[in-house]
Amino acid sequence: MADDEEDIVLSELDDDELVQQMHDDLYDGLKEEIEEGVNILLGRKWTPYEVLTKALVEGMRIVGIDFRDGILFVPEVLMAANAMKAGMFILRPLLAETGAPSVGKMVIGTVKGDIHDIGKNLVSMMMEGAGFEVIDLGINNPVENYLAAIEEHQPDIIGMSALLTTTMPYMKVVIEAMKEKGIRDDHIVLVGGAPLNEAFAESVGADAYCRDAAVTVEIAKEMIAERRRSNSEAMAN
Repeated sequence: MADDEEDIVLSELDDDELVQQMHDDLYDGLKEEIEEGVNILLGRKWTPYEVLTKALVEGMRIVGIDFRDGILFVPEVLMAANAMKAGMFILRPLLAETGAPSVGKMVIGTVKGDIHDIGKNLVSMMMEGAGFEVIDLGINNPVENYLAAIEEHQPDIIGMSALLTTTMPYMKVVIEAMKEKGIRDDHIVLVGGAPLNEAFAESVGADAYCRDAAVTVEIAKEMIAERRRSNSEAMAN
């Protein structure tokens, strides 16, 4: 770390400078500095939701763009996401208390027969970084795991990941089971993984194919906004 950076005292910065510094610290994966920044802003009577959106989510949005553009790589994004998680750890109980609006809720897991999880973990972290509540089912999930999680958590989004061409078709099994239960249209279904593409996503009946974590966040936000818009229009009519 350069000497001039060590001289920065977070508590001496004004709000705008502090938020800017937190974006930089998040980018650099500095967990303790993020925790300190969150606590300073809360001490200055910022609402937990303002801290989340202006300091953390905006910081992770910048990380997401640079990851998408190949400026940042997986290890650096994981460090940023861990710093984000440390900030979220402080904010989450406060957000629940204040009834702050959630961006949305996602259940995500790698499908049955597949034990790859780096891409899925990255998506989980980036989605959390964008303000989503994420329920991560881990790897090797049979259809029953998805259905149980859907029933328990009532998520807006179901995310399925696969890295093997042999496990990809299992995504269709899950979607068909959702159709049989009459719940397919209640949820947005996103699929991802190296061997997938848009044509495959369409063929299994998913709503979209997400080629990486940053794109997943963009698509998820767009689809939820679209869904909420059409729901409120339907209610208005």
